[in-house]
Amino acid sequence: MRIGVIGHQGYEGLTEILALLASESPRLGLELLYEPSLLQSALGGETLTNAEGLDALISLGGDGTLLRAARFLDGADVPIMGVNLGKLGFLTSCRGKDFAKMLPRLAKGQYQMDSRMTLEAHPTGTATSSPRMRALNDVVLHKGGFARVLRLRVAVNREEIGTLAADGIVISTPTGSTAYSLSAGGPIVAPTVDSILITPVSPHTLAVRPILLPPDAVITVQPEDAPQEVLVTVDGQVGTSLGTGQGLSIKSSADRVKIVRFTGTTYIGRLRRKLGWGGLAERDE
Repeated sequence: MRIGVIGHQGYEGLTEILALLASESPRLGLELLYEPSLLQSALGGETLTNAEGLDALISLGGDGTLLRAARFLDGADVPIMGVNLGKLGFLTSCRGKDFAKMLPRLAKGQYQMDSRMTLEAHPTGTATSSPRMRALNDVVLHKGGFARVLRLRVAVNREEIGTLAADGIVISTPTGSTAYSLSAGGPIVAPTVDSILITPVSPHTLAVRPILLPPDAVITVQPEDAPQEVLVTVDGQVGTSLGTGQGLSIKSSADRVKIVRFTGTTYIGRLRRKLGWGGLAERDE
């Protein structure tokens, strides 16, 4: 079984997890491939360069590391086991302290997979071809360092919703509904409900509210009277800027991301623990 390993060097416990992987992989029949930044800390293993031939990908860190792992796969049909070494870890499969007992279950295929929809976005109004950006969480269009409101003309399937005055707009998947969209006042959407969520950021009228759309919707956002540069951020990690006259088109992608889930963990249970709905006694550390 070929396992890719991606990790964040800033987390405590990473060294111990890498040592556990090295010691247990021969017994479990695992061939480990590490991203270059981990090779020096890993005890053996090969260099991970792409997703070809992988049976699974392990991300060691938090939600941001898992998002980076999903971007690394670039649409490849490989499940991701996220190991939470931080505090929140909403997307991850298990906590770092549970990794030793979960690794054999991964090796034996004793898990389920959550299939998560993704979005793809590309700039419009340009004569040159623009690369498509893929998001597991969200695509955010926002102002840069300018202290002024954006006016954004938003349309769905070429039908105009209206021109919104706001600090920005978040277009998210159900997976991303618990990320930036939630902090901007959007609803929580179960990841099994394929849909696209539009959440304005600090809208300048109370009439503007988040809207949930079917997964086949095509959304276009066109800035009006914008500052010189409007920024587009994908999953909070990568992005681009829109020039004068450019807009953004967002729709669901044919590529999906598969996240490993182990028996005994549920989405509702994770909401209860991560958001503290069960009280302080149940809240994750």
